[in-house]
Amino acid sequence: MWIRLACILYLVLVLPSYGRAASPDDSLLAYSVGVNGGAGVYLGKGLVLSVAHVVGGGIVNKPKVIIAGRSLTATLVKESPFEQLDLALLEINEEGLPVSLRLRRIPLCQGQPWPGEEVVSLSAQGPVRSRVLSPKALPAAVKRFSTVIRDVATTGNSGSGVFDAQRRCLLGIMSRKISQVRTQKDSGVKTTTDTAKYFVPASTIAEFMPAELRLTPESYPPIQFSYRQ
Repeated sequence: MWIRLACILYLVLVLPSYGRAASPDDSLLAYSVGVNGGAGVYLGKGLVLSVAHVVGGGIVNKPKVIIAGRSLTATLVKESPFEQLDLALLEINEEGLPVSLRLRRIPLCQGQPWPGEEVVSLSAQGPVRSRVLSPKALPAAVKRFSTVIRDVATTGNSGSGVFDAQRRCLLGIMSRKISQVRTQKDSGVKTTTDTAKYFVPASTIAEFMPAELRLTPESYPPIQFSYRQ
């Protein structure tokens, strides 16, 4: 009986930890960092990309970046207010980072996102797959935010990276949630429905970044992925 019980415990507790390959999406987690309690993306070479409303006026208050288990004070390189691009570029001293992280680079995707494109969003729970929505799915008042993804509740929040699931490049960075208010005709009760999440696209990020710091696929070698058997 004890042998049988031991076998059952082995099957339930031990076997599940073997033979599970790491998802390719997990490799993108190395680029996810914390910024002032929010999120950001580590681009490489000590550069961290986030959104302005998360950084919160980095010129006055030095932003805090959590990366590789370390809390570092960042310097604001460039910022565009929430009402404009909602982008912020930070710089940290990378000398204290692990060598494996210092060698990493994430390029910006080339071209525009297209409806149906599969993406990976880095949420607090890990990488989440989603898809780009057509601007036609948006309320008329917010169609200017044309680069959006669905799966509002499960994907990453402001400052989280949005990556192309196939090319493994940075497609954009999450900026805001888009909601739609509907009023019931009979009762006048208003309900708010989350429609999509807007991300600042890579093309806008490239224009925002100083020319000498722009990242393109040609700038860096391909990302190497490792898998556990």
